Amino acid sequence: MTTISASEARQTLPAQLDRVQAGEQVAISRHGRIVAMLVHPDAVRPPRTAGAWRDADALAELLEAARATPLRTARMTRDRVDELVEAVHADRAGR
Repeated sequence: MTTISASEARQTLPAQLDRVQAGEQVAISRHGRIVAMLVHPDAVRPPRTAGAWRDADALAELLEAARATPLRTARMTRDRVDELVEAVHADRAGR
């Protein structure tokens, strides 16, 4: 790990970013104390993030497949629907 001063970090930021991209960690100090770290995002990303993205991709595939699949024909007859609606209305009227 390399340590540089805050003023050096200001002057050489592109070079420091190249170092971090190459896998190095760069500590930035102010008045001799480390106050910040430049690290690659993979070093701080929680391991579950990859799993969450994988799950999200799988869900997106399922949704896309569902959208492409035609709806099935309803299994309930119109008479049965009317019967259920009447039962709901009767139940609500009894309250």
